[in-house]
Amino acid sequence: MEQPLTGKKSLLSQVTMNSARKEASKNSQTSSQDIKIPYKNENLQPIAARDALNPEIALGGQTRIETSVMNRKSRSRPVNLPPKAALNHQRANPSSPTIPATPKVDKVTPLITKKRLVKRKKSDGLLTYALRLIIFGVGTFAIAGTLLSVLNPATRINQQAQPKVNKTIVSTAKALTPLALTLNQEIMPLKAAVQQLGAKNKGLTPGAFFVDLDTKNYLDWNGSLPFAAASTIKVPVLVAFFQDVDTGKIRLDEKLTIEKKIIGGGSGGMQYQPLGTKYTALNTATQMIVVSDNTATNMLIKRMGGIKVLNERFQAWGLESTKINNLLPDLTGTNTTSPKDMGNLMSLVDRGELMTLRSRDRLLEIMRRTKTRTLLPQGLGEGAIIAHKTGDIGSMVGDVGLVDMPNGKRYIAVAMVKRPHNDSRAQELIRQISRLSYQQFTKPVATQVMPSPTPFITTIPTQGAVEAGQSPR
Repeated sequence: MEQPLTGKKSLLSQVTMNSARKEASKNSQTSSQDIKIPYKNENLQPIAARDALNPEIALGGQTRIETSVMNRKSRSRPVNLPPKAALNHQRANPSSPTIPATPKVDKVTPLITKKRLVKRKKSDGLLTYALRLIIFGVGTFAIAGTLLSVLNPATRINQQAQPKVNKTIVSTAKALTPLALTLNQEIMPLKAAVQQLGAKNKGLTPGAFFVDLDTKNYLDWNGSLPFAAASTIKVPVLVAFFQDVDTGKIRLDEKLTIEKKIIGGGSGGMQYQPLGTKYTALNTATQMIVVSDNTATNMLIKRMGGIKVLNERFQAWGLESTKINNLLPDLTGTNTTSPKDMGNLMSLVDRGELMTLRSRDRLLEIMRRTKTRTLLPQGLGEGAIIAHKTGDIGSMVGDVGLVDMPNGKRYIAVAMVKRPHNDSRAQELIRQISRLSYQQFTKPVATQVMPSPTPFITTIPTQGAVEAGQSPR
């Protein structure tokens, strides 16, 4: 009786197992339908409805991103998928009870959006790399250049010299409004003596302006009277030249060219040189003074901007009667100046008002080399040194200078004489005035300003004569 029962139990258990397998198979199919994930080519409306109720589905700890497109907008939602090993085990053992997946929902779950990566073109990458290399190279060279400039001794010297250049420019700017020459007392014995000389030379119109630069005692005889400048006009031209050298407008080694329209006759040898011959600016300025070269003067006038520009500068220096009207040679005497203008100009040069001291010394050294020494130098004593420039045309002769005496004194000396055409008495009168002035400046200061006991009458009425108590005639 036990065997048939055993057979029945076996048959019952087999039927139960078969039914369990069928049930597991149905559950498996149902689960696989529930986790179906749509892609872009599938209808996403059912998924969107399900997502509204269950934003996250946790299956086995793995997450898969579902993307659906609704109304042309992207939406990302995390979905948990079962591990692959667990699914394989479940399929291999359909008899095991199916445990429904429990949704795993975090309290705060940020939405993860997966953006579509756009691959850069290879050419763009190469271009960017090249630009970076260029920028790196430029930066490297800039840093290296800065280091080299800092370490270069010449750069440090230039930086140290820069303040000096700035001071030069500032001093030149101040020279546009120079300080006037301050005068003390007129030297009456000297004035009486030179007026007596003038009385002996009828037909001549002398003008003289002498100033002791230590005491500022002076002689002014027709000093403000305009005279034909002749070659004395080259003195302010020389001053303007060194002023431009100081400001960097002209280099001493700059080449100036002889042109046909600026060749001047008369004194100087440049007029005989072929057209196109070049001279340095310093050599040109030197020839203008030392041998009174007219062509050299015209070359400098052109280089510094022309007649009008120079006349404006002369006016800015306070020279009231000094004016260029024609290039040299000016045989008719249209270019003008006055003894007092030239004396004030030499005072500005002596004080370094119009140029640096270095240029001042160079200017005076050139003027000490003047070849013509027949006027003021003839009246000086032994050991005296004069930096001067002469002027000589038919109607006028004159000399402008700065005299250094053996006793250490320095004085301004300017003498000009209007004359009948080429009257040689004018040269002799200038030599006599120079001799009297030199002798007066060698005396003690106390005796220089004593009034003259005997008045002298001059042939030319002047303001100075009236002040001295003389009757103008």
